[in-house]
Amino acid sequence: MGLVDIGANLTDRNFAKDRRQVVERALAAGVEQMVVTGVSVAKSRAALALADASRLFATAGIHPHDASSVEPGWEDAIRELAKNRRVVAIGETGLDFNRNYSPPDVQRTVFRQQIALAVELDLPLFVHDRDSGGQTRALLSERGRELGRCVVHCFTGTAADLAGYLDDGWHIGITGWVCDERRGVELQGLVADIPRERLMLETDAPWLLPRTMSPRPKGRRNEPAFLPWVARKVAECRGESFEEVAAYTSDNARRFFDLPLPRGT
Repeated sequence: MGLVDIGANLTDRNFAKDRRQVVERALAAGVEQMVVTGVSVAKSRAALALADASRLFATAGIHPHDASSVEPGWEDAIRELAKNRRVVAIGETGLDFNRNYSPPDVQRTVFRQQIALAVELDLPLFVHDRDSGGQTRALLSERGRELGRCVVHCFTGTAADLAGYLDDGWHIGITGWVCDERRGVELQGLVADIPRERLMLETDAPWLLPRTMSPRPKGRRNEPAFLPWVARKVAECRGESFEEVAAYTSDNARRFFDLPLPRGT
């Protein structure tokens, strides 16, 4: 059974010229299923248009960067998209106080509304948390007993952040950040603390190209085909085999998002 990439921004303009080939390369590399991330109403619609209910799936939501640009009726639009069985989570949503492209109070409001949507629709929540100082966890805790499934995607936080999210019962998504010999050192030490039943893998393509790749692609664009490099580094950090990590992280992803087995397997 192949890998599952739980977060790939395949609607991004970086993939405009060769999106089909990107998917084909991923399948050839053993990445059998991908979840295409929705970050706005328009890009959630585009993510759903790519989804095929066997290999590609979608999320629907509003990224914190886009919180201040939502238009009236956005909740109804996300709700309608999420009724499609190819949409497997609400998000990407959360808080990002590192860049504050949207004011923090607006981010909090839009995040709360998407938590409520996940509860209402009984869907997982795909969460972004960067430099929120614990506020992301606090807002999740407001509805924690009602929220069935949540993954903190692209986790880059501290040991205390990780312990808190694990205590709350949430899953953790690991990206190529763990492959970075400069920024990823702390994460490399924390990966072994994640229970195997809570760990999932993602590329966050086109960003976070694994710096362990050899040779590295000429461009800086990441793509789902490079997920095995993330899996190898995670395996190294945990003292496990690549095959073990690939198997249980993919099983976790299929259970978490309720994905079917790929056709032909």
